Amino acid sequence: MTIDSLARLEPHALKQPMSPSVREVDTLTRIVLARLAESAEISEQSEQFIAADIKNVVRACAELMIQGMNGGPLPCPAERLENAAAGCARADIPIDAVLSAIRTGSTVVLDQMFARTSPANCGGVHTATMTILELSKVFTAAVGMAYVRERRAEAAEQQTAAHSLTSALLAGTSTATAGARELPVADRYFVLALGLAAHPDESRPHLDRQVVARRKLRRVQAELATVLTGEALSLLSVDGGTVLVPSTAATDSELEGLVGELSRAAQTPITVTVVTACPHEVPAAAHLAHELLDTVQHLGLGPGLYRFTELALQYQLTRPGIARDALETQLTPLDEHPDLLETLRIYIAANLSRVRTARLLDVHPNTVDYRLRRIAGLTGFDPSQTTGLWYLHSALVARMGRHPTPATPLSLPAAHDTNRLDSDCA
Repeated sequence: MTIDSLARLEPHALKQPMSPSVREVDTLTRIVLARLAESAEISEQSEQFIAADIKNVVRACAELMIQGMNGGPLPCPAERLENAAAGCARADIPIDAVLSAIRTGSTVVLDQMFARTSPANCGGVHTATMTILELSKVFTAAVGMAYVRERRAEAAEQQTAAHSLTSALLAGTSTATAGARELPVADRYFVLALGLAAHPDESRPHLDRQVVARRKLRRVQAELATVLTGEALSLLSVDGGTVLVPSTAATDSELEGLVGELSRAAQTPITVTVVTACPHEVPAAAHLAHELLDTVQHLGLGPGLYRFTELALQYQLTRPGIARDALETQLTPLDEHPDLLETLRIYIAANLSRVRTARLLDVHPNTVDYRLRRIAGLTGFDPSQTTGLWYLHSALVARMGRHPTPATPLSLPAAHDTNRLDSDCA
């Protein structure tokens, strides 16, 4: 049965039609509110529920149900009922309380219907019952629409406030008021610089790269809001951005788990650097965090969480200046010998293990020894000695900070290749 069919209901379905008078509506409203107050499911907060907002919802429903019971034409109930329900949403009354009021109102009207319907009038009972059922659908849809609209407006306002506070903190303002909401400023923040890798689907020719990237971003934003219960402040794009996590929302030890959750949501690796700061230190901390992120990416360290204290030396070595330039020149003699430069890089990455270096290069360990001796002869720094290794490592970091290392991560050969190399070393 539709709204149009409701308008064509047979009149006089009830033996004693319900009056659409204000008095009749008031009576029904009082009965419904009294039952709500007695209801076990809402008795603890009955004073909140029996407020002007709930009363408006009940009255709107009562008037429409009386019209339906009398077989009169039904105007679209959405506008008045949605406005009343919107008032409940703005008053933070849970939607289940509003729906409970509608259910109770339907029950009260059914009671009135059976009291006024002749036992022999089966058609009247059927018609009135169908009217109540159909009206319940209309009421539920109207309330749902009102709550969705209000929550969207509230979310937009919250998002605007969060964006304003984030921008203010990054600009060096310690307090900010955004729109009608004033968001609290935390005592300390974890300032995160995020680097989002491209999702595999972004490179597929039959898919829209921008659509795939935006979906990745939305998943990250949703996960961030879920894990940190909406307390994080962020300015993100499909490639990454900045996130401010209040120290009250997470601990330092929980940040690695957060990065893991975000990576799973993004379905792609995430590289994150973090610096801790007070509100007035946020601008400098954000700048430092992003510089550190650049360092991590240039050094090819891979995805994960990096703290400034863990990479302070690498960061300092990659800062522009005469010291970095002087360090880089130590590797100039190796420019014409890329095999030696690669051997040095892998030897250091393999934690000075000549056997593992040989496996990664797919050469004999004696070849590694020979190349290390040649490096010493060409540069004047022996990688087998502490001082020489320190200079060569520093020079390599300084150079990699300016010229990114290949993106392919280091990996050991297959098992059968490893066995072969082990036998070569025996």
